[in-house]
Amino acid sequence: MTVLSTTGTELPVAKDVPENSTTAIRWLATHSSRAWLELVMAHPEQLLIDHAHCERKAASAAIRLMFTYPTDTELSAALSPLAREELEHHELLLGLMSRRGIALRPLDAPPYGARLRTLIRSREPERLLDTLLVAGLIEARSHERMGLLARHLEDRELADLYAALLASEARHFGLYRLLAELRFPRAAVNQRLGELAQGEAAILARLHPKPRMHS
Repeated sequence: MTVLSTTGTELPVAKDVPENSTTAIRWLATHSSRAWLELVMAHPEQLLIDHAHCERKAASAAIRLMFTYPTDTELSAALSPLAREELEHHELLLGLMSRRGIALRPLDAPPYGARLRTLIRSREPERLLDTLLVAGLIEARSHERMGLLARHLEDRELADLYAALLASEARHFGLYRLLAELRFPRAAVNQRLGELAQGEAAILARLHPKPRMHS
């Protein structure tokens, strides 16, 4: 099938996803488990609903950074289009859900995001560095998991949707790292990224029992 963005642009489909696309992210300290993949593939409706919420939260996170650092005009210039793209993805998911008769409803959030935020240091400038890198890790994990879904889902419409989102997810995690490297020494970024990636892996070591993008 052809997947179109909300602006009518044709996007890639699952057959275009390389075999190694799910392992190309060097940010992550561990791969997602087979147990996670089987859990979410068995509950596609809940996955779609949760993913729609995730895209909205990702836009909110970018906008929140813009408000937290209002005098950093370069940060705002970079994050404003990212937030718009996240909302476009939210709209794509809402459209697919509507066609399938699935209503957007509240879902219990997994502990992933809240636990990642506890790793963010409270004092500046470390707080900014950690916030950028945590946001990037979330995008990197999303990219990895969407690649897995694109390759393994038997529902071709869903598989093509996740294939279509891979390029933008890759841009997003790359942007957050670039924003960090423009503000902090590369050695400091790499060291802290490694620490946070280990923390992110530890959070995912215990599978959340409900099917979520970040279970």
